Amino acid sequence: MGVSATGRDAAVKRRWSVSGGAVLLIIAGSTLGAQDWPHFLGPERDGRYLGPPLARTWSDGAPRELWRLPVGEGFAGPVVSGGRVLLFHRVRGREVLDALDAETGASIWRYDYPTTYRDDFGFDEGPRSAPVVSGGRVYTFGAQGQLHAVALDTGAGVWSVDTRQRFRFRKAFFGAAGSPLVDDGRVIANVGGPNDGIVAFDAATGDVLWTVAGEEASYSSPVAAAFDGVRHALFFTRDNLVSLDPVSGRERFRRAWRARIRASVNAATPLVVDDLVFVSAQYGTGAGVFRVAESGLDELWTANDVMSNHYATSVHRDGYLYGYHGRQEFGPSLRAVALETGEVAWDVPRFGAGSILLADDLLVVMRESGELLLAEASPDAFVPVVRAQLLRGTVRAYPALADGRIYVRNGDTLLAVGLGR
Repeated sequence: MGVSATGRDAAVKRRWSVSGGAVLLIIAGSTLGAQDWPHFLGPERDGRYLGPPLARTWSDGAPRELWRLPVGEGFAGPVVSGGRVLLFHRVRGREVLDALDAETGASIWRYDYPTTYRDDFGFDEGPRSAPVVSGGRVYTFGAQGQLHAVALDTGAGVWSVDTRQRFRFRKAFFGAAGSPLVDDGRVIANVGGPNDGIVAFDAATGDVLWTVAGEEASYSSPVAAAFDGVRHALFFTRDNLVSLDPVSGRERFRRAWRARIRASVNAATPLVVDDLVFVSAQYGTGAGVFRVAESGLDELWTANDVMSNHYATSVHRDGYLYGYHGRQEFGPSLRAVALETGEVAWDVPRFGAGSILLADDLLVVMRESGELLLAEASPDAFVPVVRAQLLRGTVRAYPALADGRIYVRNGDTLLAVGLGR
């Protein structure tokens, strides 16, 4: 990457020493500002930005850079809450949670602990899951399954659980990766233990409230929703799309959803639109849209050639899905697909992998190559509005979009850029 691991660590150390009915999406127990991005995929975990409008033109052909910092390893994207950027990364042998001033990048506090995680495939060895901010605390889930609760104001540790040691789960291909769901005083994680696949912890103490057996961990992050007034915690595990009562862990419904081969990945987060749930994966598994009914799930469509997401979650606007179709390493296409029918409205072949967010009528596309692209969120055609190279590749961590700014990282740099009007 142009900077050795030793040189990068030194740079990090130097810099940080200075600085059926209507559905309601719920991340309960949180005080969410409309301009915050307090956890993976934004305020409602659906990739939608709710802050001030973004500019459609950039002077000098590029958005304004606000600040940049050298950082450690990790695929965990930043989050933003109350004027602070929270970055979870690895510096040498420690997993580190840093709180930064959102406007300047100056350091506010740091919390860290040792890790010995090693990637079996030689990829990045930092944490994979974005932090979760809720109720004045920050929750992190490290690559080895270490779950920590940290005070948002001070950076003081509140509690921690080594879930791998406690629940004896088998190491996945790429480590623990799903961001937990914080819901009404519970932290719920797809841990993946043989007897404790999904575990709910007391958000205040870390005590175990309930467990569900038989759900091997995936790389997907769960989401909470209410259908006809009934609350659901939706998990896309290694094997299933499963809904649980977040209070008791009782199963509401499940749908088997796994490739036949062992080397497969369920990574995209389930997307809830009114009373519909969209779920998608690669490796021959495909995508589907289901209506949540009293009896369970009613299938609208399933297909493997429509919108099979490898790792990036699709977004929705006015009846259309926008996202990636195809394997990351083979150059996926970018598509618009009708939510209720699966009809492909447009396709940009071999677009390449990345992430996608929605800001009103704009798609905010962060490509793995490091290019940021804003495009019309329209089923009529793919129409880019503005684009600029922000970082060198590879960019896989999801960015945070808050208060007219985007915060994005690659393998060694965190960048803040102004996108507001």
